[in-house]
Amino acid sequence: MLARGAAFAKPCTPFTGIEYRLQPGPAEVIVQVAGCGLCHTDVGFYFGDVAPRAALPLVLGHEISGTVVAAGTEFEGMVRSRVVVPSVMPCGTCAHCQAGCENTCIRQFMPGNDGHGGFATHIKVPGRYLAPLPDDLKGYQLHELSVIADAVTTPYQSILRSGLARGDVAVVVGAGGIGTYGVQVAAAFGANVVAVDIDDTRLARLRDYGAALTYNSRGQDLKTARAGVRKLIASAGWPDFGWKLFEMSGAAAGQELAYNLIPPSGTLAVVGFTLARLELRLSNLMAFDATCFGNWGCAPRHYPEVIKLVLDGRINLKPFIQTHPLSQIQPLFEQAHHGGLQQRAILVPEN
Repeated sequence: MLARGAAFAKPCTPFTGIEYRLQPGPAEVIVQVAGCGLCHTDVGFYFGDVAPRAALPLVLGHEISGTVVAAGTEFEGMVRSRVVVPSVMPCGTCAHCQAGCENTCIRQFMPGNDGHGGFATHIKVPGRYLAPLPDDLKGYQLHELSVIADAVTTPYQSILRSGLARGDVAVVVGAGGIGTYGVQVAAAFGANVVAVDIDDTRLARLRDYGAALTYNSRGQDLKTARAGVRKLIASAGWPDFGWKLFEMSGAAAGQELAYNLIPPSGTLAVVGFTLARLELRLSNLMAFDATCFGNWGCAPRHYPEVIKLVLDGRINLKPFIQTHPLSQIQPLFEQAHHGGLQQRAILVPEN
């Protein structure tokens, strides 16, 4: 059984085909890829902003859905199952996992980072944490559900960890690839959601999918943007304390704004990633009795609930995704690198 994908190296080089033979070990399975979402992290790996943990050449891609077509002895019962492959798969046995800190598992496997990923026809992964899908996909095609593996589950875990409750104010900074779903998840939790971005098109779209209020901070300095968001929330008659803020832009300006929006008793979740450095006054956390935490991926135990939210219609994927043949991977990476994609690209093997 062969898998074909794209080889990545630094500096940036054209995509080239590579082949590797897949033989599952006792605890592994082979998934025939239905679709793989293109994430900001993949772009960072390809253009050399961040180094993957595995040696190059490496097939990228960690938002994967597909069908189990072969399995080792421990997971033979999963053959023919349609699944979502978690983007971060812990080992389940190390001290981190045993303590319930599986997101920082020292032996975790992330496709396209710790080994070959999903921009291929097939992928070999641990079988332990695959998320099975029901027979009825409620109008979705299997490949469309690939984005659950990161773009939906990562915001879900950050929102769950924040303690967001019905009636709370949730401010999502960044309405891009993960922010679109962060807004919807927060709304599904019953929150009053504010979406902040620099793109009117993104914001307008979210008004139909969970954002009660939107704010465009394009071209504004920090003081103006902060005052504008606070005034907007006050005009709605919502509390001026206890907000849950979710930084999902992965940009320095977004992170700076999110941090400076922390109100008394507020909580900030840092979900987006950037290598940029910020100068912050950490004493704000003390003075406001506030909380700040980071979020890496999503524990596989949360996947069944996220899948349910999608298939029940409380989270809508379709307006925010677009399917492309895998052969278009090179131009899509270029577009993503320059901010030219308005929808999450899902790459589908043509055979």
